[in-house]
Amino acid sequence: MRALEIILLFFVTILPFVKRQSIKKIPKKYWILSICLLMILHFSVEGWRWQMTPAYLLMVILIWRMYVIDINKPYKLTFRRGLGYLGLIMLLIVGWILPILLPVFSLPEPTGAYKVGTKWIHVKTDQDEVITKDPNDKRELMVKIWYPSTTTVSGKREPYVDQANRLGFINKYSMGFLPSFTINYLDRVKTHVYEDITIAKETFPVLIFSHGYGSKSTGYYALLTEIASQGYVIINMTHTYESLGATFPDGTMKFFDYEYQSNESKESMKHITPIKDAFSANISFEERHAILRKASKGYFVSDMVERWSNDMVDIIDLLENWNDKGFFKERLDLNKIGVFGHSRGGGAAGQVMIKDHRIKAAANLDGIQWGEMMDTIYHKPFLYISADWPVEHEDINSHVYRHKSTDYFYESKLLQSGHPNFMDIPFMIPLQSIAGTGSIDATLGMKITTQLVTSFFDRHVKNDERKDPSSLAKEYELLEMKVYKGDSIR
Repeated sequence: MRALEIILLFFVTILPFVKRQSIKKIPKKYWILSICLLMILHFSVEGWRWQMTPAYLLMVILIWRMYVIDINKPYKLTFRRGLGYLGLIMLLIVGWILPILLPVFSLPEPTGAYKVGTKWIHVKTDQDEVITKDPNDKRELMVKIWYPSTTTVSGKREPYVDQANRLGFINKYSMGFLPSFTINYLDRVKTHVYEDITIAKETFPVLIFSHGYGSKSTGYYALLTEIASQGYVIINMTHTYESLGATFPDGTMKFFDYEYQSNESKESMKHITPIKDAFSANISFEERHAILRKASKGYFVSDMVERWSNDMVDIIDLLENWNDKGFFKERLDLNKIGVFGHSRGGGAAGQVMIKDHRIKAAANLDGIQWGEMMDTIYHKPFLYISADWPVEHEDINSHVYRHKSTDYFYESKLLQSGHPNFMDIPFMIPLQSIAGTGSIDATLGMKITTQLVTSFFDRHVKNDERKDPSSLAKEYELLEMKVYKGDSIR
């Protein structure tokens, strides 16, 4: 919460329970004036938001009570007053919970040498759009580019998360019951990003980033701002109909397609149940591997990973043209391309490296890589970062990555983290039990993640031999890591 919000809430929590004798020491008009000034200061400096509505109501009640109360009249607790206090306590509980649960949060400031700009690009592909019902539809994508800048920036920063992703988020988690304005408090969140500022006059490595399934495609500000500030152009994918939302240049918004998801996942348990049973059974790794390999064939997520990897290949195909003319002319180092992603996007990133020789290195942030990886091996550097899943969690990637790589393979775990810790979720929803995050401090968890990802790409995309990703495991006790090179562990 913001400072004046905390002061306001403490004010309305304590004042109703102050004894009349104490209030009498200061004239009523000064109490009323203090309350009004605090409200005006809050509105003018921080701005109102709906989560503070119970607190605002309590302030109005306090002003009214101060105005009508006869302080000199003896106080007597009546049934009516008791009900009033009960209502007051209920309002106070809600008044504290709402702004704590949905705060105007702070994002970590980027530590790199560059300011960060962003730019949206609309891409039309030749892929058939299999998600829509029109057989003539072709797949269209909106991609957000995060890039380094040396411009001295001032003024308005980019608002936090685009409108389509906001609407998709509130619809998903309220099941359509909450109106769209309830997410507008995100306008108060201060980002460290500026739209369409000038790109620095250098050439930069390019990283393609793929989001989680059914997630806000742009809900990775902490992660992407930091990495871009270190000297990378990042192409933030929005996989249409499988992210929470995308806004196109004509104003059209395309949201997550729940009907398609339902139809595609109807037979999921046919694939998932044998996998769960295989992990609970007392069988060898090889026996379990055969079951997993068979059960994963035909699983709808494998098709999704392939579709998303095709999206990224389509974008890589455009890089040469973008580098020849337009905003990014001569700013992209096309000999240094990497891919990374979170959750399903992490699996898709790994799939891209199998199929596209232009990729120099790839990283998977806590995603299961469904698809052909179980039958093949990487020949380029790969980083896998896992959340700290419980012991009973089915470690499918232990089978997916059994062959690892003929090059470097970094197998790491961020201790005390949950699956959403790689997103902005721990900042946006700071209650662990609701957000599904781990007990790790949100800022520390993001710091370790961004340093590890940056160090990995510095070493294997920028070819900076001074960087050693494994050294971070010695610096942070919450980071576990094993490093493989070919068949040997290093």
